[in-house]
Amino acid sequence: MVKAVVGEEVQLKLAEERLTKSGLAAQIGLVIGKLSSSLDRGFIFDLIPTPLNDAGEPACSVIDGAKDHRKKGSKGKTHADSSTLFVDRDWVAEHARQVRRMLLGGVKVVGIYIWASESSFKNSTITICQTIQAVAKASPFVDSDCDERLLVHICYSPMRWTTRNCSLSSNITSSNLRPCDFKMGKVLFSLQTFRCRYAFDLRLPIHRENGSNNIRLADVLRHCISFIAKELKCSKPLVDGKLPARDEQVASDGVHDVEFLLPFLQDQFDGCNEKDIIGGLVFTGAICSYAYLNAKEPLSQALADIKEDIIMSLQSRLDIICDAAERESEAIGGSPEEEAMGQISTEEPVPLLPLQSQMKNIKQLFPRRVFLPWLANVYVCDYIQPSETVEVVNDHCAELMSMEAPIDSSKVLEPELEAPTFASPASNNTQPLWDIMNRHSSLLKHGDAESSRNDPKSNGSAGLTMMVPILILILSLIVGVVMLALRSS
Repeated sequence: MVKAVVGEEVQLKLAEERLTKSGLAAQIGLVIGKLSSSLDRGFIFDLIPTPLNDAGEPACSVIDGAKDHRKKGSKGKTHADSSTLFVDRDWVAEHARQVRRMLLGGVKVVGIYIWASESSFKNSTITICQTIQAVAKASPFVDSDCDERLLVHICYSPMRWTTRNCSLSSNITSSNLRPCDFKMGKVLFSLQTFRCRYAFDLRLPIHRENGSNNIRLADVLRHCISFIAKELKCSKPLVDGKLPARDEQVASDGVHDVEFLLPFLQDQFDGCNEKDIIGGLVFTGAICSYAYLNAKEPLSQALADIKEDIIMSLQSRLDIICDAAERESEAIGGSPEEEAMGQISTEEPVPLLPLQSQMKNIKQLFPRRVFLPWLANVYVCDYIQPSETVEVVNDHCAELMSMEAPIDSSKVLEPELEAPTFASPASNNTQPLWDIMNRHSSLLKHGDAESSRNDPKSNGSAGLTMMVPILILILSLIVGVVMLALRSS
């Protein structure tokens, strides 16, 4: 449980100045930082305001409660005492979902902040807690049992900062909020940076489901990502070329390189029936990942954050492709099922389409990941399609992360020169991939002995091994006969 919170002084003072000059009666936004279970402490890096919604309205506003106050007939309360906050929970949650894609390992959406008066804040506790729950659902912590988020209240007149720990229990009450010790200090410059390049090359079969050949390609890709997650979970890490101890801490500065030693691939076709395999998918690429660790946290946390970032990056790219496919389908005016039946023609493959055995070959690139300088030595990321350039990230970062635009393109890192690629059902036009899958599955089932029997090289090697003792025996007989002949003479 988070008992104390430390905020980056420089960024929080800038946020306070921005809010004071805005003249707004209320504002809501996201708290970006990290929660450390090993230290029982939270760290706040920055506060990001939620942008206006599609209708141009703010996500948080003050509701005048004076009329309701007169109906109740209470006395002694001022107009401000009965005011409450209106919060567009869905819009704030969508903002959190989009921002989550841009954050790297160890940096998360850890809660929300509210700029409001003391009375309107107290009168809106349930609404605020429900908003925190919506944000947590939209930007969950992967492989973490953390069931809490932070609530930062910035009160004006008088100016005061308070932080609370919000428990994400099913029942929302005022008891969900517990006060935390809060102070400002230096947070960002003490972070350790870890970098990893993870390459993968998967060839997985596509199984028939419930007797049908129609399978959503997006579901197959999610299965591939889950397979990569299992591999990473079983991997052994190397940090700066060395095998680290479990509770080791890294005190040196600079960027630390991480590698993952993967176990031998297990049989991906265990339990497969050739009749149930209707195709296959080739999924290849290399992911560049970063993670940030507090100096007092164990190294194991950075390694877990790197693994989470790799999987999150792949999932985010798939979500981007699927979102684009849905928008394209809506613009055309037909459903994915209609496109799959050939009623609507599209030039580009749509990942949401059912994947049929008679479908033409599909080959598509994932969005490519680029890294942009954010605060101090910390980067954020964004994704660009193959046809796009780095300049497209300007509007995205300005709207979602409240970053100043334009971004200096010379400071943008592009370590992923080639984007991850998936292809199905074949990588060429001469031999369907499912034939390769079925043959490979058959070889695996027969084992090494059967493989050797069908391998010409193995047969030749075995034959040569059998001939050697026979030749030695024949030579021995010849020598014996010659020796007997010489003695007789």
